[in-house]
Amino acid sequence: MNSGIAISMRNLCKEYTREEFKVVALDDITLDIAEGEFFCLMGPSGSGKSTLLHLVAGIDRPTSGSLGVLGADIADMTDRELARWRSENIGYVFQTFNLIPVLTAWENVELPLQLTHLKRPDRLERARTALEIVGLGDRLDHLPKQLSGGQEQRVAIARALVTDPAIILADEPTGELDAASANEVLSILTTLNRDHGKTIIMVTHDPRAARFARTSRYLDKGRMMEMQTPSVMD
Repeated sequence: MNSGIAISMRNLCKEYTREEFKVVALDDITLDIAEGEFFCLMGPSGSGKSTLLHLVAGIDRPTSGSLGVLGADIADMTDRELARWRSENIGYVFQTFNLIPVLTAWENVELPLQLTHLKRPDRLERARTALEIVGLGDRLDHLPKQLSGGQEQRVAIARALVTDPAIILADEPTGELDAASANEVLSILTTLNRDHGKTIIMVTHDPRAARFARTSRYLDKGRMMEMQTPSVMD
């Protein structure tokens, strides 16, 4: 993979078999995403957007084609190797937050670090720093039910950020939020990209969210198309 390219896909395909039917989720995708890019992927439901994120994260594996992420051919890794690679390199932000309701914001953010060799005081300090980055340093001990939807998503971003991954994948990160909260979340992602050098790949169906990205493409029935989207970065 060329230097400066975070993700490289060549003729990437993903198929699923459901009963006797074959479903093509991704069809012959060739794409490069540069290091430090804020990349947006748009398209209707069922177009393959989340499938593509799952392949990049190593949650699923391609049917054919090649996929390089941060210089690694993740399709050739064992499940154990892939789990360790993912924990070190990928942060994932979900639409529905996926916070554990009985844990505080601090404890939710610390969870990924329990897979590392860091001692608890160090884990908690890193979790505190991540929450401060997303503007929630004063909400450390709050449970999810004590937070607004926008604050819950910011906790989820802090959790994705706490391991200092090179790539952050955001799957419809504003889908559950009102306009004001969505803008706060998108501004945080922009800051992580611009000031912290994170490569961000965001899936969304919202053109307003897409405007925060530098580059946008469109998926339709598993096929990639180019797309011109005005950017708030301009």
